[in-house]
Amino acid sequence: MALDDLRGNEMMNHLLSSLEGGQDIGHYGRLVFTMIGRHFCQDDEELVAALTKNPNFSEMQARALVQQVRQRGYNPPRREKIMQWQAEQEFPICPSNDPDGCNVYRDLKFPDGVYEHIEEYHEQKAQAESAAG
Repeated sequence: MALDDLRGNEMMNHLLSSLEGGQDIGHYGRLVFTMIGRHFCQDDEELVAALTKNPNFSEMQARALVQQVRQRGYNPPRREKIMQWQAEQEFPICPSNDPDGCNVYRDLKFPDGVYEHIEEYHEQKAQAESAAG
């Protein structure tokens, strides 16, 4: 898989095109891009190369962001979280008002481990809520 596989999602295509055009996609744009893109790259070099097209974002900063996201095992964010982050910066992470436009789970196929991790999280949350209630 490669970053070009992300073009099937409106938001990820927008972020990739913006980076390729030398635009600053903002802190949260870079975070979203990395959280999703890491599942589609064979190695970190492709992610780092894309991120360094963002003005004033060095290779060292790109490598640090990719490493942080990989070490923490972040899952791709849901649309609601992306919209929260978008409200905190100028650059529009979501290019349209289409509710499905920023839903990466609708258009992209992630490795099975991503879905298993999400299911495990929801099970733990349900157990904690039933124990508390």
